[in-house]
Amino acid sequence: MARISVYLFCGTLAATIAFDAASQAFPSKPIRFITAGVGGGNDFTARLIAPELSAAVGQPVVVDNRANSTIAAEAVARSAPDGYALLVAGGTFTIGPLMQQVPYDVLRDFAPVVLTGSAPNILTVHPSLPVKSVKDLIALAKARPGEINYGSATLGSSSHLSAELLKYLARIDIMRINYKSSGNAATALLGGEVQIMFPNMPTAAPHLKSGRMKALAVTSAQPSALLPGVPTVAATVPGYEATSIDGLYAPAKTPASVIARLNQEVARAVNKPEVKERFFNAGIEIVGSTPEQLERAVKDEIALWGKVIREAGLKFN
Repeated sequence: MARISVYLFCGTLAATIAFDAASQAFPSKPIRFITAGVGGGNDFTARLIAPELSAAVGQPVVVDNRANSTIAAEAVARSAPDGYALLVAGGTFTIGPLMQQVPYDVLRDFAPVVLTGSAPNILTVHPSLPVKSVKDLIALAKARPGEINYGSATLGSSSHLSAELLKYLARIDIMRINYKSSGNAATALLGGEVQIMFPNMPTAAPHLKSGRMKALAVTSAQPSALLPGVPTVAATVPGYEATSIDGLYAPAKTPASVIARLNQEVARAVNKPEVKERFFNAGIEIVGSTPEQLERAVKDEIALWGKVIREAGLKFN
């Protein structure tokens, strides 16, 4: 029995040495960042991080755009678990499967690498709406159930779910008007077609500056440096938090040492002052988390939005 134990130990040690040698050789060829279409937020993140990671590891990092986040995620889920095909994705990746069938499982088929950043939305109203705070808005909505409209981008977007979470937690009845994009919804708010919207910072910034939109609160749990002096929704509605998380994911079963190398280099890259500033100007606050923190954030999102989506009866057509 002792001989068998020694043999197994030696075999395990040899495998560990071989594993470490392989991980030290990573990467030995180009890495692909697979993400959604050109021009979107995930594409912005991928293209900003790619050259930084390339310089750090000495291999090209290529951005590979797919038609949407579902197609991008499926491609990564089916890739070899070796760290050379990585998914750059935001909230649609984690929340979308709660509202429609997708050919992958977020928790089973992916290994979290790093939470690159998070982006709050802003609870904004048309200046004509007679409210100065979240408390005022809730009171008005309760006094006029079903009479106040909010505009949002597509079903399941952050602007949509931010509003639904407020409805759910504050127990108010506000009506959704759907638009093709956040830009269209913002135009509707400026024109008075809707009274409320939850845009991201890039969409809201010019209109807040001009006074054509009024900011009541940010949707993050804590006040945001993106909008100093503006309170949180959570200050009035305990438990409210709606931020879009941007993360990097590898296929499941990717070696832990490869995940650790990618995590270290990407976290270092996003926290460079010049990179951080570019993200900040795009309305994204840098995180640079551990893989475990990203995993926890994804699980929290699925639990929270699953409950909201079930309560509201939301689903893609």
